[in-house]
Amino acid sequence: MCGRYATTRGAGELSGLFESLDETDGRLGPDHNVAPTDPVPLVRVSPEGHRALSVGRWGLVPSWSRSAASAARMINARAETVATSRAYAGAFARRRCLVPADGWYEWVRAADGRKQPYFMTPLDGSVLALAGIWSVWDGPAGALLTFSVLTTAARGELAEVHDRMPLLLPRQRWEAWLTSTGEPAELLAPPSPQWLAGLEIRPVGAAVGDVRNDGPQLTERVPTAPAAGPEELTLF
Repeated sequence: MCGRYATTRGAGELSGLFESLDETDGRLGPDHNVAPTDPVPLVRVSPEGHRALSVGRWGLVPSWSRSAASAARMINARAETVATSRAYAGAFARRRCLVPADGWYEWVRAADGRKQPYFMTPLDGSVLALAGIWSVWDGPAGALLTFSVLTTAARGELAEVHDRMPLLLPRQRWEAWLTSTGEPAELLAPPSPQWLAGLEIRPVGAAVGDVRNDGPQLTERVPTAPAAGPEELTLF
């Protein structure tokens, strides 16, 4: 599960990194503690056919949904079932996106009973692209752009933190994810172990557990106690 992450780059930097037109209208700001239903950047192919940097709300609301109440429960879609799920299949087939991130958080139960958060982030400071799917829901306040992050089975050392991880897309796969009509198995393949070796598993402070907290201090390394095992609850 991916229930919390950080995305701090500005619209100008992101539009350059993802070769996209900035359509955020100044609505982006750094967020070191993204939680479900927060507004954050995503990159998609616009209805006009160009790559666009947009602002979407985390937690997909299918276009046919009667309300947005279930959004917080639809922040993740499993890669194993996204192509066949009633809630996600249409978006997977036609509306895939890239979700820019500095890294994501997971919690592990320490030997002393405390929940130790970890921040998974590239060692070289590069941007991560999380595989996502998006939808537009026409609600009482107008059109609402929403999205989910795809998850897959954790691999390598990441499995010691949690049994799931976001589906991470190396740069050479960005275009295919956004536009390809190829086989789902190819689109949903996890990155190679060599690519994953470029990620740091960084212990961080407990303050990230409160969604009201924000700031660069949340991603700073701290000493950690021995782990007892992965913590199932990752949202709060």
